[in-house]
Amino acid sequence: MPETSERYARGWNLLKTIDGEAGERVIASLQEVAPDLARYVIEFGFGDVYARGVLTLKEREIATVAALTALGNAQPQLKVHLHGALNVGCSREEVVEVLIQMAVYAGFPAALNGIAALKEVLAERASNDAVR
Repeated sequence: MPETSERYARGWNLLKTIDGEAGERVIASLQEVAPDLARYVIEFGFGDVYARGVLTLKEREIATVAALTALGNAQPQLKVHLHGALNVGCSREEVVEVLIQMAVYAGFPAALNGIAALKEVLAERASNDAVR
């Protein structure tokens, strides 16, 4: 499908709303090597799944943060979606609670790694705020 499709435009707008610059960097990093994968992320992930109306963007990001934390091998993606959770209205406290909940189901190492990723995201956001 061409990048000008309604599905692509809807996905791109949601990606920018949710993940902001972090999401845009992910897509840009894929363009040279795997532009089709970048398009799939935008069209399917955001244009189709995130655009569904049953869950709010906040609820979707909570689920995404929980899943990526539980996987334990997706730190770069977790950081992008921690930004996303904060961007769509999750408070710092809510994100911390999601990560603590993962200790029960994914183990303490996963929860600890999630907290470490959140610490990096919060520092990055503070640094960006200081620059502005």
